[in-house]
Amino acid sequence: MELSVVVSTLNDREQLLSCLDALHDATPSSTEVVVVNGPSSDGTTGMVRDREDVDVLVEISERNPNVSRNAGLSVATGDVVAFLGGEYAVEPGWYAAVERAIHDGADVVTGPITGEDRFDAGDPSTPRTIAGREVTLFDGDNVAFDRTVLEALDGFDEYLEGDGARDCAHRVARLGFDVDWAMEMAARREVGTDGGKTEPDWGVTYRALGYRLAKNYGPRPTVFARTVGSAIRDGAVSVRGIVSGEATPTDWLSNGTDVVANAAAGLRDGVRARYSDRSARRNPNGLSVRHDRAVRVYDRR
Repeated sequence: MELSVVVSTLNDREQLLSCLDALHDATPSSTEVVVVNGPSSDGTTGMVRDREDVDVLVEISERNPNVSRNAGLSVATGDVVAFLGGEYAVEPGWYAAVERAIHDGADVVTGPITGEDRFDAGDPSTPRTIAGREVTLFDGDNVAFDRTVLEALDGFDEYLEGDGARDCAHRVARLGFDVDWAMEMAARREVGTDGGKTEPDWGVTYRALGYRLAKNYGPRPTVFARTVGSAIRDGAVSVRGIVSGEATPTDWLSNGTDVVANAAAGLRDGVRARYSDRSARRNPNGLSVRHDRAVRVYDRR
């Protein structure tokens, strides 16, 4: 297995140190490591350039994680490409789990991230059925692909500011590729966290939800029902926050307005995207669309 690992980072210098150290210890020296940085202002560039175990450093100007992943993919050369968040450190059995799954025929393999909640509900290793299609979710900060899968997908959809991996999971399922869940392919958040939970950006979340459902399944009743149902559930949780004193009615109304406006915009843009790319990959904003992501590339290969 010729493995490339694309590590995306943004102002996470201390966490990135732990991430790269763990990769160095857990993977063979033949592993190609690509760091995509940007736009960081914490000295990440100098630190990465001083390390001999990083093969390529790509500097970008956008904060979109899907742009970062595509920028790394564009310079990676391995026949297996893994994506790892720069704030996570892989466990010692990570490489062996990837190698075993790929050897056994997996198209995509993913594993758990410990130290924080990464999925909103349910077991991510259990497929979900959406419009008759079984979809296995995976985390974009800890996943490896056979390169042929990424070529078929044309990478990640850069319209999305977040949840690009969820959109990718729907497209993986549509193309008939298998996703393998390996508990041994674990990564952990090791430093730089206080154990708190970041309040979600409801506008970004619901724009992404509306977009990926409409793009992947079309304007069908199931899409609208899932979007509305999700909004009702999240609204109910927020009401409990008002009752407990953790939120205010003003916040609830403001969040609700953001949800409605962005869900509608996402549904609209998703329908447009669906008909602008009628191919099975459903990716009008993918890797092949542009070639100007990198501001600068430091390549020591």
